[in-house]
Amino acid sequence: MDSDPDTLTLDLEGWEGPLDLLLALARAQKVDLKQISILALVEQYLVYVEQARALKLEVAADYLVMAAWLAYLKSALLLPRDPEVEPSPEDLALRLQMRLERLNAMRDAGARLLARDRLGRDVFRRAAPEGLRTVRKAQWQAEIYDLIAAYGQVTARNRPVFHVVHERAVMTLDAALERVSRLLGLQVDWATIESFLPDTLDGPFRKSALASSFVAALELARMGKAELRQQSPFAPLYLKGVEKVGA
Repeated sequence: MDSDPDTLTLDLEGWEGPLDLLLALARAQKVDLKQISILALVEQYLVYVEQARALKLEVAADYLVMAAWLAYLKSALLLPRDPEVEPSPEDLALRLQMRLERLNAMRDAGARLLARDRLGRDVFRRAAPEGLRTVRKAQWQAEIYDLIAAYGQVTARNRPVFHVVHERAVMTLDAALERVSRLLGLQVDWATIESFLPDTLDGPFRKSALASSFVAALELARMGKAELRQQSPFAPLYLKGVEKVGA
């Protein structure tokens, strides 16, 4: 016989073995339940419960349910069956067996989970875990315009810079000083500064001659060779040569 202390083993008239096996055979109608004494079953179960106080009470509770269903099945065999009662005792016994099997599977799964290796007790972490190396690859997407623009920017930074000054017709300060000094000797009365400019239709050159002649007039006035007069701001500027006093 099974020597497991958690197994309820019965010794009845017509049956000797575990209770769960008796219930399965009774459901399959392979054991005559009429020959089994329910009183002896209850007495042996009470003895098992007294011993199970120091063992697992949940196992004893399972066997109590089995014994109750076994008594129910025997009563269903002895008493006339009511066709209106649903479900039948056989179906109820089958459901009970399936629930017990599911409960045992849950207990086995829980036991296996608890029996696994525990971190810090059976297995340990590495002292200096290594990180994952990340490899990055750039994927460039550019159109022909982007490539040409980028090439132009790079070449513009590396290209030597040439500053070319275009030649323009201008009157130098020396030329203006010589012309204004010469024309002042021919003027007797006051004359506007525009009368000292050369006759030309070149607009930029005329502006350059006016600016140089103005600076030349200021220089001659500083040297005491000319006098300047202007009635109001932005009014015409008049020049006149200074007569030399004889010794």
